[in-house]
This record gives sequence, C-alpha cells and structure tokens, in this order.
Amino acid sequence: MTIPSIKLGTRGSALALWQAEWVKTLLQSRHPDLHVALIIIKTQGDKILDVPLAKVGGKGLFVKELEEALLAEEIDLAVHSMKDMPAVVPDGLQLAAILEREDPRDVLLSIRHATLTALPQGAVVGSSSLRRQSQLLHLRPDLRVLSLRGNVNTRIGKLEAGLFDAILLAAAGVKRLQLTQHVVEYLDPEVMIPANGQGAIGIETRQQDTRTLSLVAPLNHRPTWQCVSAERAFLATLEGGCQVPIAGYAQRHADTLQLLGRVSSLDGTEMLTQRLQGSAEQPVALGERLAQELLDRGARRILESISCV
Repeated sequence: MTIPSIKLGTRGSALALWQAEWVKTLLQSRHPDLHVALIIIKTQGDKILDVPLAKVGGKGLFVKELEEALLAEEIDLAVHSMKDMPAVVPDGLQLAAILEREDPRDVLLSIRHATLTALPQGAVVGSSSLRRQSQLLHLRPDLRVLSLRGNVNTRIGKLEAGLFDAILLAAAGVKRLQLTQHVVEYLDPEVMIPANGQGAIGIETRQQDTRTLSLVAPLNHRPTWQCVSAERAFLATLEGGCQVPIAGYAQRHADTLQLLGRVSSLDGTEMLTQRLQGSAEQPVALGERLAQELLDRGARRILESISCV
C-alpha cells in the first residue's frame, strides 16, 4: 500500500522552516499516515540582501518562486508569512487556509536602551520595512533610520555587533524562534500599526488541486481569515503595485470586525489614520471601504508622491 505524500514548499530561513514544520505537524496530527516532504526554494528576496526591499520589488520577492513551483506542480502547497504576500494571488492559485494568528505587534530590540522613548537623539535604528520606518520617523523624527536586511538571526547579530542602537522586528518571528532576549518593548498596535497580515501564516495551493485543498482546509482559523482578508482588501485597494508605507490591522469582536488603517509619507511627516467597523462576514467590503475613505481624505496624493522603483 502506497503511503500518501504531499510536497510542501518553503523558503530556507530559520523562521520559514519553523513555519513549514508547524504546518507539517498540523497536517500529520490530522492525517497520521501522510508523508510531508519539505522542499526548500530560494527566492529573490533571499538572494538580494544588500539592497532595501522597496528598491528591488518589495514583498513579492519572497513569494514568486514558490508560486512558480506551485503552478509547475513541483510542490503541492506553499507556506508563507502573510505579511510577505502580495495583495493579489496569481491565476490558478488560491489561499487555502490561514492559521491562527500569533502576536501581530512590532517589537523594539536593544542592548542598551529600555524603550523607544529612551533612545537618545540621533540613535541609529534598523528596519527593512517602509511602513515601520515611516511610522517610527513620525514618532521620533530625530532618529536615524537605516535599512536592515537579512533573516531574524542576521538582524539580531547586527544589533549585537553594535551596528544599531535598536532594531524593529515582528513579534511573531522573534517569539517563534525564541529570540526574545533583546526585546525591550512591544509596541502598541494603535501607535505602530502592524503590516497587513502580520503574525499570520498562510497556505497557498492550486485552485484545481482538490486533494490538497481537502487536506489543508481544516487548518483554517476563521477569525484570523476574516481579519487578514479585511487587511488584504485594504492593501489591494491602495497599493497599486508600489511598495509603500501602508499599515492595516483588524480585530474581531463577536460578529464585528474593527479595522485600523494608515497611509503615510516615507519620512513620516504626513500620516492619515482611519478606523472602521463592519460585519465579520464581509471583511473584503470593510477593507475596501476603509481604503476608499482614506483615499478621499488625501491618501491618493501621498501615495502618488511615492515613486515606484
């Protein structure tokens, strides 16, 4: 008797492998006879580490090769950090499940300083994200914010080497890898709004692959799915193909979603923030509506002023 098997595609970073192993564990807990083979695929985002993300194409760089492998049937499913996924999924593919969300917040890591407000004037802070950079400069325009690339371990290593006074990372990745020793502050999501989908793991499959879809579907966490769907609809309506400072964070309360959105200039001098509430059963409509309200308030002018690269 042939043992059923499935090929799971993942990036090769420590965090990506943790996420892939977690999905593998969840699948095998439901299907004990299932053999899950991890297929490591190197993406452009993993290869180009000396250039800011926005200058080399943004978040899609961590996804494209995995999606190409899916379409070529070299793998059966791909595991992604939802914050890395572009707002639009290619034809023939679909998001099959989103796992229950980890902590969505950003965290400040530092060796010598206790909080964001305690950083001295002119302190050097590292971040790879335009969203984090712009919100940080809005809060502390006196800081020097420099691009910081690499996986979580690499970034923490640069902090430990004294290249930065502090760095900003996603809490979820730091917690999953048990690398919280230098975390000094969990930033309030009302102040530093997270990336759309931050803290959530997504599973992508081919639309017509009913076998894989049936295996993956039970892993979907509906409240997280609804929140992330609202955030992604908000992003899709605003982004237009550019890597821009957009932040969106949804929370579910009973049958209601509350979505907080923000658009800002690269230097943080201009910032528009809006909150909207709607039905948890219509998350996409909520995200689109919030985006339109921000566009009507002036977000279009801010976004158009940011050059695509």
